[in-house]
Amino acid sequence: MKSRDSLTRLKAFQVAEKRRQLQQLQLMMSEFERMAGELENQISVEEKKAGITDPTHFAYPTFAKAARQRADNLQNSIRELKVQQDAAELALEEAVADHAKAAALEERDGQNRARA
Repeated sequence: MKSRDSLTRLKAFQVAEKRRQLQQLQLMMSEFERMAGELENQISVEEKKAGITDPTHFAYPTFAKAARQRADNLQNSIRELKVQQDAAELALEEAVADHAKAAALEERDGQNRARA
């Protein structure tokens, strides 16, 4: 039937879309991790230059404070993206299962038509 074919194509499209979304989340997470790592290195260099590693010290470098805040914000974003990634993985699993069901129904209909 034509409607089963359309349903199967729709489900395949949904699976592809869920995979794309998951890959996008993973790419963003890896980019944020890279940026946070660079900031940590810059903080370390700045602390060595100043000779002060305590962020509460009155002479702690302003750049290091700002970089630490940005690195912390990136880590928070990474944690939030991880939650979204987990949800996206579940959605992908559901979409794959729906596609498999639709494909099985289409195949069954094709076999029934062939017998008739």
